[in-house]
Amino acid sequence: MILKKSVILFFVAIFFLLSTACAEGDKNVNGENEYDPKDAVVDEIEEGISVDEESSREEKQAELVEDENEQQEEDKQEEEVVVSPSYALQTNETVKPIDEKGNKNVVLLTIDDAPEHYSVDMAKLLKEKEVNAIFFVNGHFIMDETGREKLQVIYDLGFEIGNHTMTHPNLRDLSEEEQRKEIVELNDLIEDIIGERPRFFRAPFGVNTEVSRQVVLEENMQWMNWTYGYDYFQPYMNAEALTEAMVTGKGPEVDVPYSLLKPGANLLMHDRKWTLEAMPDIITGLREKGYEFVDPKLIE
Repeated sequence: MILKKSVILFFVAIFFLLSTACAEGDKNVNGENEYDPKDAVVDEIEEGISVDEESSREEKQAELVEDENEQQEEDKQEEEVVVSPSYALQTNETVKPIDEKGNKNVVLLTIDDAPEHYSVDMAKLLKEKEVNAIFFVNGHFIMDETGREKLQVIYDLGFEIGNHTMTHPNLRDLSEEEQRKEIVELNDLIEDIIGERPRFFRAPFGVNTEVSRQVVLEENMQWMNWTYGYDYFQPYMNAEALTEAMVTGKGPEVDVPYSLLKPGANLLMHDRKWTLEAMPDIITGLREKGYEFVDPKLIE
């Protein structure tokens, strides 16, 4: 009887162990922790996506670097472009083409006493009309931040900046040292603002001296006067009269009944309200007479 019970218990234990093993096997097949070959495929796909994303980021970064390098190279090439001069300054006044076949029917537009009141408006108008000019600057107009900003705007619009002395004195009344300071200190100030020293000088009242000529030579500049200008005479301090005088070259009210307009003429204007108002008609009138406006950057 005891033996029979032992046999029965032995088979029960075997059955229990087999049942447990089967259950564990089922769990391995259907449970969450079982390794499934499909999981390997998913892992490989996800890993591939991660690698592709990283590769894509690296390619985009390389493209950005390459684009930036190309842009820097283009900018460098633009900076290195040297414009060949087409005109030369003659007798420190008029301009003429270097090549005999060049256009002789041109005038040079210059504006003195910048940038007092209207120079920025003049520069914008000229830019719109596609007319180039030299703005001759007085130092006492660029001593404060407002004046500096005006000068920067004119320069950024593409206009040539000239030296018209610090305080607009008659150089003949100054000592050699004072004359030198009037010119060199303004060159330093202009360079500090726009990063470029002027290459043209105009003496106030057209009064040049041996000292000023020497300083201009030392500063690697050219001095120039003008052919004609009328906006500083009382009879021409209105737009209509000034337009007539500048387009014809005549100023009978100031004893100039004949025309001073000629190929290569250097036209003098000032930072004045009536000059600004007359500018559109002056430009149109001169163009209708067959004249173009010289870009000062083309003067050697």
